Amino acid sequence: MENNKVPVFTFSIIAIILGVILYKQFDFETLKFENPILAVIYLIVFVFSVYVLVKNSKKRSGK
Repeated sequence: MENNKVPVFTFSIIAIILGVILYKQFDFETLKFENPILAVIYLIVFVFSVYVLVKNSKKRSGK
């Protein structure tokens, strides 16, 4: 049980940081990212971290 808390904490910190970075890089006037290639990489990692958090949350509620 103790081992399971580390990935949740790590992925939640990653998701928060990448969410803020994506928000700051998005230009709402032109509706474009400042650096689109980097934004795609950030978005992929952000979606993966949220997926892991949701999957882990469902596993915990199933117990």
